[in-house]
Amino acid sequence: MTLASPSSDYPRDLAGYGSEPPHAQWPGGAKVAVQFVVNVEEGGENSILHGDEASEAFLTEEPTTALRGRRNLNVESQYEYGTRAGFWRLRRLFEERGLPVTVFGVAESLSRNPALVAAARESAWEIASHSLRWVNYAELEPEVERTHIERAVQIHTDVCGEAPLGWYTGRNSANTRRLVVEHGGFLYDSDSFSDDLPYWVDVEGTAHLVLPYTLDNNDGRYVNTYGFQSESFSTYLTRALELLIEEGAERPRMMSVGLHLRISGRPGRAADLRRFLDLVAEHPDVWVARRADIARHWRTVHPASQWLPKSLDPLAKNDLFPARARV
Repeated sequence: MTLASPSSDYPRDLAGYGSEPPHAQWPGGAKVAVQFVVNVEEGGENSILHGDEASEAFLTEEPTTALRGRRNLNVESQYEYGTRAGFWRLRRLFEERGLPVTVFGVAESLSRNPALVAAARESAWEIASHSLRWVNYAELEPEVERTHIERAVQIHTDVCGEAPLGWYTGRNSANTRRLVVEHGGFLYDSDSFSDDLPYWVDVEGTAHLVLPYTLDNNDGRYVNTYGFQSESFSTYLTRALELLIEEGAERPRMMSVGLHLRISGRPGRAADLRRFLDLVAEHPDVWVARRADIARHWRTVHPASQWLPKSLDPLAKNDLFPARARV
């Protein structure tokens, strides 16, 4: 069995699994693997304090523009809310329900928020890398992005006590995946929104696992022009889960949910999120897992050799493969 590859004259895969996706074989016969991501970006965003030319203007409570050469204290305080209050509220919600989480942690944010890192590790949350900075890497040269990846992993390792197993840039470039694979050591990356299941890709002869992320099951929708209101987010998530469970009776699926400290950490939104967490926590057809757990499972059930027999998976027999008590 092989996965269709992009043609040499068009480097995109528009076919994917097609009408016959593989059976995920989730633990316990679950119909859907649900994965919650908590993004930690505060302290790593654009700011002249960080050497940037302008202030941050992305995912803020009201429309704003980047201020060149100046700080935007309104935006800075919105981001600060995430680490001062939002993180602790979200952690409490997940802890109360015993739900595992993956953190997408910007390295510079993690280094400026050691108490959050300690709390995430205490809760056995996976901390994946969200690159060095929360900036647009499509605007940077490959050599600069390569250096940022190296520095991100080093800072992450120093702050968290171990290297990240997952990677998500988010504001990525056309070079990001190649550079991530070149660096090596990652079980997966999530710089894709193209499927409801993990999938393998060949990157210059290396088999690399992709765990798609989400921009629709994402609280970023609260603060853009296509925004949710306080109750429509949980309603949307619930409807998505219902359909995936229906489809999962035959072919199980994966569902990602993206959260931000400064967005879902606000009381009104956290109250709405709680509705969905209660549903998921008690649902018999759902497996809630960290992304690293899903990646390990997929590597066991659907190894790279099954899909890309001509590609090398450097982690197939690596000590990164076995599950860890704490990630």
